[in-house]
Amino acid sequence: MLGINNKAKSVSAESYKTLRTNIQYSSVDKKIKCILITSAEPAEGKSTTASNLAISFAEEDKKVIIIDCDLRKPSLHKKFRVSNVIGLSDILVGKSTIDESITKFSENLSILTSGKTPPNPSEMLGSKNMTKLLEQIKSTYDIIILDSAPLQAVTDAQILSTKVDGTLLVVKANKTKKESMLQAKELLEKVGANILGIVLNGVKEVRGKYYHYYGNEKE
Repeated sequence: MLGINNKAKSVSAESYKTLRTNIQYSSVDKKIKCILITSAEPAEGKSTTASNLAISFAEEDKKVIIIDCDLRKPSLHKKFRVSNVIGLSDILVGKSTIDESITKFSENLSILTSGKTPPNPSEMLGSKNMTKLLEQIKSTYDIIILDSAPLQAVTDAQILSTKVDGTLLVVKANKTKKESMLQAKELLEKVGANILGIVLNGVKEVRGKYYHYYGNEKE
């Protein structure tokens, strides 16, 4: 469910605007343009977070594209109710072009769905073609958001984290165990990922917040 598309003044919408602002100010030396959204485990709300964050950036008059890089269990085409006949995987194997595969959802928001399920997702995401694709897209869009598979399941998110400007880790309140979150963080740190912060999803509304955001502060 897209929580802010039809509720521009809701508490949820304000929460995503706060997250958007935190990301924009998270780095002084380097502009954060390409963002990876992942989670420790499945069903923690990473795709919903990625979708609503993309909408929030688009509402700020940024030209945004969200890419479904979860080639094993894609969901963005369902959330945005668009076709997934062709998408990312088809571009990476040369079966389709970028222009043919991208769906324009609104004036400022475009979607690149996962496309056909490949037998080798990790290899495809780590390929030179994926790096080339991101570089091409950077010249057209202000913000690029990648929705990736959970860290505990496969290496896809680790691979992608080395190709982006920053990574957000989504965990779910009363579901994600502390050990699982720490392991996910360690997996990202092993490959030198720039962890922008952790989004605690599914928190009951307290003082006008649906989630908490933890910046990447050094202790």
